[in-house]
Amino acid sequence: MSAPKFRNFKCVPRMVFGRGSFNQLDDILAEQREGGSGWVVFVVDDVHQNRELAKRVPAKAQDLIIWANVAKEPSTIQVDAFTDQVKAHASTLPDSVIGIGGGSVLDLAKAVSLMLTNEGGSAKYQGWDLIQRAAVHHIGIPTISGTGAEASRTAVLTGPERKLGLNSDFTVYDQIVMDPELIAGVPKNQWFYTGMDCYIHGIEALNGTFINEFARAFGDKSLNLCREVYLEDHPDSDEKLMMASYMGGMSIAYSQVGACHALSYGLSYVFGYHHGIGNCIAFDVLDGYYADGVKEFREMVKKHNIDLPKNLSATWSENDIDRMISICKGMKPLWQNVYGDDWEREVTDDKLRALYKRM
Repeated sequence: MSAPKFRNFKCVPRMVFGRGSFNQLDDILAEQREGGSGWVVFVVDDVHQNRELAKRVPAKAQDLIIWANVAKEPSTIQVDAFTDQVKAHASTLPDSVIGIGGGSVLDLAKAVSLMLTNEGGSAKYQGWDLIQRAAVHHIGIPTISGTGAEASRTAVLTGPERKLGLNSDFTVYDQIVMDPELIAGVPKNQWFYTGMDCYIHGIEALNGTFINEFARAFGDKSLNLCREVYLEDHPDSDEKLMMASYMGGMSIAYSQVGACHALSYGLSYVFGYHHGIGNCIAFDVLDGYYADGVKEFREMVKKHNIDLPKNLSATWSENDIDRMISICKGMKPLWQNVYGDDWEREVTDDKLRALYKRM
């Protein structure tokens, strides 16, 4: 009998945490510019374009700033367009690609850094470990907390056939800067829905078949921080939510998400729901999977007066639901985490249809 093979997990090698740490970005980039091409790319959420943060981006004359609109979920089309824009900017590769924004922008920046060194459109690499070459150096700076994109090995994109990540060790950021000052002033609903992505990461990881003590250590702490933020209104909530997001991303790196994320991928692909709100819509019907977590989630919804969308399925066609089922059933690792290797016996069209119709 052969010895078990354990995953050789890659995590972000360098990170800075603390209020005001964004001010160190220029110094961090100086290391990358030295001896390189001398130019970098900033991919920044366009919500900041006319705000104070735009003035603080340490761009030089030779650099490129891409203002990314994420009103819709990030897509392979968007990534490929940004990649072409970067390639047209100079004849050399940039020394670094810096993502500044929420999870969607962080995923876009990760994907662009990969596509600069891997041939073909990004849709070609949607899946697990399909990336062949290391990415351009890339830095993630979250301005919204919850997705864990700053810590994860995936860049989730909506493609021509499905919503699926570029899942690879090459996707992981080389550096992250976590400055709690940057998440102040996030609109309430966005703050809640994005934070719930983190909460749901923890619930799915801790209740999954892939759980181990590495994932449990991060997942437990992440959930406790979420509870302090969303149930206790802790005064250091920005710091706590930023760390909960990072630890939530770490918890699923050596485990996996589950039923909620699988259902949410269908919602996002067919109807365009952003990841956070899509997760909340799906999680609210998963009493049979995560009873305690759903109960606590509803307490958080009530406490913060969140008007969670209801009765959506009343307007959905059977074809819409069939398309969501197809996307949902394609998330094999997620369902393995829920049911184990016999997941295909459990994940039936009828079961998924019943869940979608409760939304």
